[in-house]
Amino acid sequence: MQTTRKRRGPVAQTLNRSPAVVKDHSPQKQTLFHLDLWFSLTLQNWILDFGRPIAMILLPLEWFPLNKPSAGDYFHMAYNVMTPFILLKLMERGPRTVPRSAVYLCIITFVMGASIHLVGDSINHRLLLSGYQLHLSVRENPIIKDLKPASLIDSFELLYFYDEHLGHLMWYIPFFIILVIYFCGCFTKSGEQKLPLSGWLLLGPSALYYWYLVSEGQITELFLLALLSMAAVWVHHRRRGLSLDGNGQFLLLSFGLTLLLLGVWVTFLWDDPVLRAKYPGLVYVPEPWSYYTLHMKSKQ
Repeated sequence: MQTTRKRRGPVAQTLNRSPAVVKDHSPQKQTLFHLDLWFSLTLQNWILDFGRPIAMILLPLEWFPLNKPSAGDYFHMAYNVMTPFILLKLMERGPRTVPRSAVYLCIITFVMGASIHLVGDSINHRLLLSGYQLHLSVRENPIIKDLKPASLIDSFELLYFYDEHLGHLMWYIPFFIILVIYFCGCFTKSGEQKLPLSGWLLLGPSALYYWYLVSEGQITELFLLALLSMAAVWVHHRRRGLSLDGNGQFLLLSFGLTLLLLGVWVTFLWDDPVLRAKYPGLVYVPEPWSYYTLHMKSKQ
């Protein structure tokens, strides 16, 4: 019996080790392109985010009194639920395991920032119906500068800070952090993967929305930081012999095309004196809705 056990011992040890050896040397499984998630994210971005102010402009004011939530507010509420859910599903499918606490913290901050923006943006759109002009600062607006007492102007500036600064930062910083974290796991040893036709067809709408997001949200520096981070990670992994899968290619190409669209937009409005005065500083990227109130609304 002892002899039999001695003979079986090394065999059993070899069998116990073999799965680990096979796992170490097996090629990494190719990741499928997440068409359902990317399409859902792009579609709801266009409808629930970009479509918010359009719905408020097109739908009759009688349906949504000024002291009640507007159609755009309901769109924003749906966006605040759908987008975090899609981002969580995207992270679940990511090939790299990420600490859940970090993902949850990003999602919680995202929802809080988007909710702050919901309130500020809702009041801001009602001011538009009263003659507020987006291409002017708060104190320069005709309906604001004559308010009495003058301390009310400070309150509107505080509202503007919550809407356009704090809300945007708490909204977009975790959004880009999650995308960059996901991108870092989109590398494989199984050779170069081609972006499917569905990804190429979705690339234009996705990049066009990100152009709107960056310019209207005034987060150009944050977007450039995210793009540079992705580019640095891509170069680092290519030197190690790894290649991007289809999902990583879609993200990187979307951001690259967004940068091109931003360049065209800035070039188009480079010599606009009014927008130059509204957006001073080194980075000049006017908001599309400021351009609308300045050059298009008066012609309607």
